[in-house]
Amino acid sequence: MKKNISMKMTFLFWFCGLSQFLIAQEMELQLAEQYYIQEEYEKALSYYDAIAKDYQYLLNEIYSHYLTSYYKTENFEGAEKLIQKQIKDHSEDPSYQIDYGFWYEIQQKNSKAKNIYEEVIELVKKNPVAVEQAVRRFLKMDKLEWAEQTLLTAREESRQEAAYAGMLGNVYFLQGRKILMIEEFLGAAKAVPEELEVIKGFLQDRLSTVEEYELLENTLIERIQNEPNEIIYNELLLWLYLQQKLFSQAFIQAKALDRRYKQQGTDMLSIGMIALKNEDYDAASRYFEYIIERYPKSNNYNLARQYYIKAKEEVVKNTFPIQEDEIRALIEEYELLLEELGRNMGTIEAQRNVALLYAFYLNDKEKAIEILNKAIEISRSFQDYLDACKLDLADIYLLKGEPWESSLLYSQVEKDQEETNLGHQAKLKNAKLMFYQGDFELSQEFLDILKLATSREIANDAMDLSLLIRDNLVLDTTGTALQSYANIELLIFQNQVEQALTALNEISEKYIQHSLHDEILWQKVNLLMKLSQFDEAIATLKEIVQKHGEDILADDAHFLVGKIYEEQLEDKQKAMEYYERHLLDYKGSIHVVEARKRFRILRGDFIEQ
Repeated sequence: MKKNISMKMTFLFWFCGLSQFLIAQEMELQLAEQYYIQEEYEKALSYYDAIAKDYQYLLNEIYSHYLTSYYKTENFEGAEKLIQKQIKDHSEDPSYQIDYGFWYEIQQKNSKAKNIYEEVIELVKKNPVAVEQAVRRFLKMDKLEWAEQTLLTAREESRQEAAYAGMLGNVYFLQGRKILMIEEFLGAAKAVPEELEVIKGFLQDRLSTVEEYELLENTLIERIQNEPNEIIYNELLLWLYLQQKLFSQAFIQAKALDRRYKQQGTDMLSIGMIALKNEDYDAASRYFEYIIERYPKSNNYNLARQYYIKAKEEVVKNTFPIQEDEIRALIEEYELLLEELGRNMGTIEAQRNVALLYAFYLNDKEKAIEILNKAIEISRSFQDYLDACKLDLADIYLLKGEPWESSLLYSQVEKDQEETNLGHQAKLKNAKLMFYQGDFELSQEFLDILKLATSREIANDAMDLSLLIRDNLVLDTTGTALQSYANIELLIFQNQVEQALTALNEISEKYIQHSLHDEILWQKVNLLMKLSQFDEAIATLKEIVQKHGEDILADDAHFLVGKIYEEQLEDKQKAMEYYERHLLDYKGSIHVVEARKRFRILRGDFIEQ
């Protein structure tokens, strides 16, 4: 028993002693660092000296600041002893030899410094680990030329054309030599294709201007022409085009990769869907058409057929004025597809699209409800498809002026799809319905929840409507103006364009000084475009930019002017002028990538493929 007590007491004394030792060590370290940060180098040195003497195992940790303190106090003798000790203790690490070279350099003994740097390069050239250590030290000391020389010498020694390409590319980036940087990264991609994703990341981080992207593009095209069998360049060019949303330009590379890897259109389908989401309908159609023609027996055929018609549908819906005969032609195409593929789970999307065309563009709501009810029966065992159909049905009831039926269906989907994207869509639609009905507080509660939605699109829509409600109720607690505006939003949803435009013009004059004014003008633009009144739409957009230049809508308005000139008025010169000005005046805009793409296409940068 006494022996056990004695052992416990010994351990307790030992533990207390260790704790005090660690506390003292930590205090000296903190004081040294504090004086160093305060640039009191003499005081810092006194503590670093003590630490180096009493806690030698911490020397590597304090080394950098310790050495700098010697230099700052011009104690070159102390610096030399410290470096020599590290060279002795770490003979395999060339970093300390480089420090010794710098010790000479800082004393203006440049020839001796040069000799040491050259000796280091000769010493490490056969050892990849030592090469990396030397380069890292040269870069830390901002000696880019010596880092470059180290890598080139080691590459020559290795007799491998792309040896150290990634590191050398980074050195050239730091030197601002972008052409050489690109060449090195492409060499690295060719030599080590499994590192392609890493190299893409390097390029994405290091390219920032239009000119740099064009430089990479031209270099890749040249390499593809010179080395047609090196598929890695096609992969990089495809990635580069997709980064810039140049979907048409990406088609040739995507097709080459599809054939090389025998994908049967899988990636082509994905890119087509991305193009469709980014409203590049012509490009999307090309991808879907390619799959339809080349892989009629593949698993991708059915979806490609449906999305091909969907791309044509979006063109029709965004070409003003919308022609009824073109809507009927789309429905006919969908019906032919449904006859070919059948009304089943694989064609639910097509069935939904037909229903919405009947409801929103032909004003045949009963036919739309009939189609959706049949689709609901088909999808009874598939909850996601079932709930998607319910959301469409709810929209049509709202179109009919039956908001209670709509709310009931939205709420059902919310409950069935809690914390999913579909459930968030239902909650957003319910929030908008409450907004239309003037229940702004309840709408706000729903929207505040949706600000955290995983879908950026839903979160942004929720944020926009939430801010609209909050900002306008602060200045007008009665909500009179906001209710008038909400009524018009409902008319717009119900496709009552002329009635909504008349109401907008009335409240625009009535609330000209109100915070809602920019939103009113924006909705007016959308309605004017549907009525093909493009000159008036442009004048209204210019009014938004002029009167509400600091608001977020000014950015959208300026970009939309360019789109109207390009797509509706076919004035390429004016469109280019607006896109170019957008790149200069709205550098933080979400439309920058799209503006750059459209400007380059209109300028003729790309050969038709």
